Parts: sequence; structure tokens; C-alpha cells
Amino acid sequence: MTYLYSIGEYFLMLKGVFGRMTKGSVLRSLIFKEINDLILGSMGIVAFLSFFIGAVVAIQTALNLNNPLIPKTLVAYAARQSVILEFAPTFISIIMAGKVGSFITSSIGSMRVTEQIDALEVMGINSKNYLIFPKIVAMFTYPFVIAISMFLGIAGAYSAAVFGGFVSSDQFILGLQDDFIPFHLVYAFVKTLLFAFILSTVPAYHGYYMKGGALEVGQAATTSFVWTSVVLIVTNYFVTQLLLS
Repeated sequence: MTYLYSIGEYFLMLKGVFGRMTKGSVLRSLIFKEINDLILGSMGIVAFLSFFIGAVVAIQTALNLNNPLIPKTLVAYAARQSVILEFAPTFISIIMAGKVGSFITSSIGSMRVTEQIDALEVMGINSKNYLIFPKIVAMFTYPFVIAISMFLGIAGAYSAAVFGGFVSSDQFILGLQDDFIPFHLVYAFVKTLLFAFILSTVPAYHGYYMKGGALEVGQAATTSFVWTSVVLIVTNYFVTQLLLS
């Protein structure tokens, strides 16, 4: 029953988020601030992880191609499919659940603890819209992060495979183009948009409705990461089942 109550409370929160809107000029400045904090602030870790994940996938694939009948172009093919379908959209989103999700939960939770949210309500401001709506809008730029992640993942795979002496540059590029299905990109970006919504709202829920003091803010951030990750993985399963099966 506790889980059902939380799910209901989450959807009621979403209803409040899209209720009475804050003044447009105020929202605009809040949205740009959230883009800076949530998106631009995460680019470093995303770029670093993406490059080396792609490199590791290429090396592991190359080292397991022992059969001389299997073409070397498979290294690039496997790296492309792994990065585009799962590693960039899903793995990076799990990392973002820890970085961005914890930031959202702790920032809103701190405002709850210090009664700043109550002060907003007293002033007649829709606190859900003021605090959460800019984060949702900012996170809809998240597909650009994943596009960069895909590019860097494949660049990492190219660097590791070619400069590591596993395949030639021509073989890698040929494998990269082999049997490419454009719909896989559509699938990746559709689920990235869903992940963006989850990454902005589930942590916000745990921060907005937390109770207690400073210690509970940390606990809420941990709980937020766990449940955001669970929702991401379950959503990933259903989206994959619907779009690729």
C-alpha cells in the first residue's frame, strides 16, 4: 500500500507541476539555470565515460574474435550497436540518475528542510511549478547529451581498435556502415526523452515530499537514485519490447 500511495502522490505532484504557471520571465531564467546545472555541468563525466566505454567494447570484441572466418569489421559493428542501443542512452542515464538525480533531490530536499517551499506557498507561488517545471524543460535537452555520448563512444571504439592494431581504419569504417538501421537511432532518442522525464521528476518527487532534517536529505538522495534507476530499467524494457520486437 505504501508503494501505491507513493505512485499516486507522484502523479498528483505532476498534476500540480502543470497547474498554475509561474511568470514567464521568471521561468525562463530558471530554465537556463537548470540547463547549466543539470546538462552542461554533466558534460565532462558523460564525455569521459562515453569515450572509454566505447574503447573497452571495441577491445573486448576484438580480443574475442579468434575465428579467422569472422570478419574484423565486426569490431566496429558490435561497438556501434552496443553504444547506440544501450550504452549511450541507458548506461549514461543510470550515471545521470546518480549525479543529476541526487542533485535535484538534495536541492529540493534542502529547501523543504529550511521551509523555503512553505515560504513560496505563503507568497502564492505554485512551488511545484516553480521548482520542478524548469528541471523538466531543461532535461528535454538531454538527447543532445546522448548524441554527443554516442559520437564519443564510437570515437573511443575507433581509437582503441585502430590505434591498438586490432583493425585497420578502412575495416572499422566499413563495419560502422554495415547493416545500419536508422530506426535504431529513433528508438534510442525516444527512450532518451522518456529517461529525461524520469530523471527530472522521480528525484524531484523524493526531494519535494521528504521529511526530517539534514540527515534525511542524504537518505532521500540515496533512495531517489535507487528508485530512479529501477524506473529507468523497467521503462527501458517496455520501450524495447514495444519498438524493437
